[in-house]
Amino acid sequence: MITLHHCHQTRSMRTLWLLHELDVDFQLRVRPFDMSLRDPEYLSINPSGRVPALHLDGEVIWESGAITEVLCERFADRGLGRPPGDIDRPDFLIWLHFAETISQHAAALTQQHVVLFDDAMRSPVVMKLEAKRLEKCYAAIEARLSTPVENRDYLLTSGFSAADISVGQAVYMARHFARLDGFPEVARWYDQITERETFQKALPPPGAELLYRQDFYEAWKS
Repeated sequence: MITLHHCHQTRSMRTLWLLHELDVDFQLRVRPFDMSLRDPEYLSINPSGRVPALHLDGEVIWESGAITEVLCERFADRGLGRPPGDIDRPDFLIWLHFAETISQHAAALTQQHVVLFDDAMRSPVVMKLEAKRLEKCYAAIEARLSTPVENRDYLLTSGFSAADISVGQAVYMARHFARLDGFPEVARWYDQITERETFQKALPPPGAELLYRQDFYEAWKS
């Protein structure tokens, strides 16, 4: 049995999307995004006190990139990974883990805009710098998608993969702080992959407690 520990609108969303894309049976344990993630009971599952954590074949796996690699190997017949020796293997790993670069900047902005409760604790300098860093990440994706090769609809030449899921989910979070204006290929790609039914299933259900209560957060000014 597969069980995913998940908080809405966090990195665990990429694992949830992947599980839907793999079309496997799993249980979902939705957790609040609060200090309960630091409770000893949950720390015994994920010692970092974060999501995702995945129970698979009697083992617990944490860190979203590791979970993605393990799931793609465990269900290799689904074709969402790229095995050793595949021509797209290096690019698969690069983009899979680039998702975390994007997520780190989005996480810093989430802390500034959402988690900190006192304006005196917020830094307009950090907000602006991190938003610009997200735009640099968009520029890297834009360059990749603009490469003049056949079938560049996805990050890999060989087609849709878990790399699109990981980077796409990271962009989903990042778009709360940095718009895709000026990145037409990224916007086209993002619209294409988020139209998938599997992405829609990974979104918070109606009435769920949301991490982001606004569609977009402007840089706070002192």
